Amino acid sequence: MPSAPLLSRRQLLQAASLLGLSTAALGVRPTWAAPAGLANVYPQGVEAGPQVSLAVRREARQIAGKTAYPITLNGTSPGPLIRLREGQDASLKITNLLNEKTSVHWHGIILPSNMDGVPGLSYAGIAPGEVFTARFPVNQNGTYWYHSHSGLQEQLGHAGPMLIEPAEPEPFHYDREHVLLLTDWTFEDPRDVFRHLKVAEGYYNRQERTLVDFFDDVAKHGLAETWKQRAMWQQMRMSSRDIADVTGSTYTYLVNGHTAQDNWTALFRPGEKLRLRVINGSAMSYFDVRIPGVKMTVVAADGQPVQPVPVDEFRIAVAETYDVVVEPEADRAYTIFAEAMDRSGYVRATLAPRLGMVAPIPERRRIADRGMEAMAAHGGGMDHASMSTGSSDHSSMSGVDHSSMAGMDHSSMAGMDHSSMAGMDHSSMAGMDHSSMAGMDHSSMAGMDHSSMAGMDHSSMTEMNHTPADQTASAAHGSGLLAAGVAQPGSRYDQAGIGIDPTERRVLVYGDLKARTPWPDRRPPGRELELHLTGNMERYMWSFDGKKFSEVDGPIHFAHGERLRLIFVNTTMMEHPIHLHGMWMELENGAGELIPRKHTLNVKPGERVSALVTADAPGHWAFHCHLLYHMDAGMFRVVKVA
Repeated sequence: MPSAPLLSRRQLLQAASLLGLSTAALGVRPTWAAPAGLANVYPQGVEAGPQVSLAVRREARQIAGKTAYPITLNGTSPGPLIRLREGQDASLKITNLLNEKTSVHWHGIILPSNMDGVPGLSYAGIAPGEVFTARFPVNQNGTYWYHSHSGLQEQLGHAGPMLIEPAEPEPFHYDREHVLLLTDWTFEDPRDVFRHLKVAEGYYNRQERTLVDFFDDVAKHGLAETWKQRAMWQQMRMSSRDIADVTGSTYTYLVNGHTAQDNWTALFRPGEKLRLRVINGSAMSYFDVRIPGVKMTVVAADGQPVQPVPVDEFRIAVAETYDVVVEPEADRAYTIFAEAMDRSGYVRATLAPRLGMVAPIPERRRIADRGMEAMAAHGGGMDHASMSTGSSDHSSMSGVDHSSMAGMDHSSMAGMDHSSMAGMDHSSMAGMDHSSMAGMDHSSMAGMDHSSMAGMDHSSMTEMNHTPADQTASAAHGSGLLAAGVAQPGSRYDQAGIGIDPTERRVLVYGDLKARTPWPDRRPPGRELELHLTGNMERYMWSFDGKKFSEVDGPIHFAHGERLRLIFVNTTMMEHPIHLHGMWMELENGAGELIPRKHTLNVKPGERVSALVTADAPGHWAFHCHLLYHMDAGMFRVVKVA
């Protein structure tokens, strides 16, 4: 084994960043970019220093042994690792060599709104042949990523990781680090994927229940209960195995652009502490990540440091990042196993002392059923929006108070006659009119580029009228609002989600996350804004409060400097990773003053969650579900801070 240099690789990289030099100028490559063919290579190394250039093209590349045509950045897909340093002024130049507009959004970065990279809000987008330079002060550190916000380009590989070195020492030690960017690739045209989702519910689901499953259920639960559950799902025009909209039937899952067969390898010396920066840059896929034989300690979530949490496994939603520290002791290989939430596929990498080593791949788990997760007494919520295609007429239900329904057991509602609900009071549903949802068509948004909004004057748009959430739980601070940092009734922060058996191993849950230090803004919220996550799986329609983006009257208004609470009520049977641009969301998970800061919040089916926001970023900001096809189908809003 070669002797260690006088300065560590990490120290040399920090020096390069401070001096604005590339790593090539120092004659060193980061560990994850060691020159060893497919193994141990993050594509084409690193773009270091405050000044970075990215050239965006469409090029032929080999993926899973086939010729593919992804969008590349500086010749690679995913794009190169960008390394900045806290306290710098970044200058990121993007040259568009595509034959269509493109953009780059710096995900999770707090920056001026005109540099955020969202066509129609930040700017008009980058036209073919044009060059755009994003300039902003770097006032944070941690693990982040970047991706296109134009049409469906993100599905074509237009993404890459971004690491920001801290100005001050971090509160944990490690000897070397590796980046693990998880993505999902399809050889189909993304527009065809979207069309298939619109045409046939469950188009990509190859794991539907069979006659054998039916008889197994009868043996376990009895004929009456099994029949009732089947009738319930039939009424909602859904399958209990609608876990993921797009699955391994079309997706090839990748880590740093490589398949499981490529055996991407992260090197270590036994006894070293390794920092693994895990980024879910996929379009639609949730992953469950574990390293059999190695305990992981979570030290950061969405780039923000958290108090250490030892775990055996964690679920990472689309657009989230987690940093974990591991310390493999033995002189052997270990498998980094990232399994798709719907169990339709996986990707693996390897931790090893030497290249070429492999470790056993864990046995794949079976797909779970939504009936066990979302409809059981411990959680779940009826998707009223998805029932609009059935015989039930919800138009007469205006005024019923649904605020207490989050987490409610609806399993007994199978076959229920809803006609008797006419006249019930739904007033607490933030003015949502279900009758207007019948027949909604989102197909016009396929491949939508928000660049058509460039120059649009939002100042004249009226503010949405949202009824506050249930205010009877607490009269904290005399406002009648729930005390800051308290978990919402209907939240399930102690559960990782569907398909996870907590008795098998220690799994990270949102309730585990505690910030290292309190957020500087300690004010209680002055108001609450409740948003319902709505959709229809059969028609593939996704929205906020029953309205897709093209149907809303104007932006959601935040007053500059105000402290407010966002409440998300997931009325659908799917998970939604909700991302707010430009500002942190402080997840109210019951940790009091130590609630964690996140840029993306995963909201489970039937769940009610909340986050505190300090509206300190003037401008227009995107606010959306980060499942690419959900966003494109209409689950997108604009927040105006003024």
